[in-house]
Amino acid sequence: MWFRELALATVVALKCSLQASALEVSFKHLIGDKLIRHNSLRYQNSSAEEYSSTRLSYLVSGFSLQSFDGEWIDLEDTIACIDSIHSRTRYRLDSIPSNKYQKLEFYVGVHSSLNHTDPAQFPADHPLNPNLNNLHWNWEGGYIFMALEGHWRGKEQSAVEGYAYHYATDAMYTRVGLPIQYDLNEDSQITIGLDLDHILDGLSFEKDGSTTHSAKGDPVSMRIKQNLSSAFRVLEVNEKLGAPSGAKLMPIDLPAKPTAYPISFPKHIPIPELPLDNPIIKERVVLGEKLFHDPLLSRNNSLACASCHQDENLSDPRRFSPGVDGESGNRHAMPLFNLAWKKSYTWDGSASSLREHALIPIEDHLEMGSTHEAVVEKLLAEPEYVSRFKEAFGTGEITPANIGLAIENFLLTRLSFDSKIDLVKAGLAKFSLEQKRGLELFFTESEPRLGKTGADCFHCHGGAMFTDHLFHNNGLAGEDLGLYLTTNRDSDRRKFSTPSLRNISETAPYMHDGRFQSLEEVIDHYNGSFERSDTLDPNLAKHPGGLNLSQADKNALIAFLETL
Repeated sequence: MWFRELALATVVALKCSLQASALEVSFKHLIGDKLIRHNSLRYQNSSAEEYSSTRLSYLVSGFSLQSFDGEWIDLEDTIACIDSIHSRTRYRLDSIPSNKYQKLEFYVGVHSSLNHTDPAQFPADHPLNPNLNNLHWNWEGGYIFMALEGHWRGKEQSAVEGYAYHYATDAMYTRVGLPIQYDLNEDSQITIGLDLDHILDGLSFEKDGSTTHSAKGDPVSMRIKQNLSSAFRVLEVNEKLGAPSGAKLMPIDLPAKPTAYPISFPKHIPIPELPLDNPIIKERVVLGEKLFHDPLLSRNNSLACASCHQDENLSDPRRFSPGVDGESGNRHAMPLFNLAWKKSYTWDGSASSLREHALIPIEDHLEMGSTHEAVVEKLLAEPEYVSRFKEAFGTGEITPANIGLAIENFLLTRLSFDSKIDLVKAGLAKFSLEQKRGLELFFTESEPRLGKTGADCFHCHGGAMFTDHLFHNNGLAGEDLGLYLTTNRDSDRRKFSTPSLRNISETAPYMHDGRFQSLEEVIDHYNGSFERSDTLDPNLAKHPGGLNLSQADKNALIAFLETL
């Protein structure tokens, strides 16, 4: 009988080893024992300098667990992008064998095999898609493993400056090991704390420098690496984990036989996150294009969307666009192309989706001055529109929601990827020497302590789309409070959506209020003394006197920008 008992025990043990659970790793960001309050100049580092945190984002990868019997479980292809500002603080590890574990390991950064791969290969929701993580140097490989940004002020200073520590390069790939006492037999959670004060321990912004891009031998990045491996700690374990949240979006009111609209873009362009509930179909694109160019959407039939978003770039050469009554607002009409990659469709973030943004001008008294109900009534009186809505929507209904969906479909097809820089990337053209110098300046951090001079453009305008799609205060004087008008947060005062620099030489005037007519004026703004305030972007605040580019460097930078 003994062999039967042994066989039964073997089967039970095998079943137990095959049981798998999920572990959700949740990150909390701390100063000492308290959660970080971002954008507040309230903390003090080991050098008695006051500082704030405006950005703390990083990549973690290569998770593994060690059981009490010493066996390691390597969880392959585990990569997460953690961002405390944008509330990406959780990562779910699936299919972990039930067991007792004593150690959790992971790496800050990604292995060199991934660090130098083409970033355009990753799906839209992948943590290494540069459009998602905003931790990419440029479009040719190399990630920022951790971005630490904020403001600081010395003991004897009254002026506030900025710091930007960008921890990167293969040499900075940092292993973190955390002891745990953990019996994993059901879906559970572990909470890990990251202490920013610990990361900055032993560093002085004034003495050691307020920037690093982890150049070889840079003592600032070496100090961060020394601190980083012990800056994480386990806060809580074994909290029960709920079911994964979030239902899959389903297409809205598709016609019986929709026709897919073909879209293609170069292989060096990151994959965008298209709306799952509004797939791009020919019927809606055709309808959306007609609506975009039709003045029926305005109160007196005099103004179309295309009146302010003109020609190929769908931009306005005027500083301000006049509305139906001849009055103008105080913001420049944004160019409308490559919108599938954008995360905000207005200067102040007031529209959460492209379809929502498409409907706002209709009822704005400074633009079309009508109502959604009046526009629907006009379209119902047009037999062609009745027919086209039947082709584009299963119900055939003419509603404000369907108008927004159709215009969104059309605008998502407006792409621009045939500039000289795209031809250079494809091997079909070459830069001039001046353009090469401009590219170098564009993607180079200005770090005087290391003898490096650059234009620092890539922090806000990096990647293949030449924008980070975020909001920044770029030091423009004025009364417009930008993002603050949407969020009502003091930390968002004078922040505006970062525009793409593609087609930049063809989309003047520039800035949210169109105040600059030329690229020379734009560069002179960043080259001089911009308006300093508590919300000035740290990547500008770290330059007390501006970039100080020479005339030759400014000319080279413009030569490069014109290739976009």
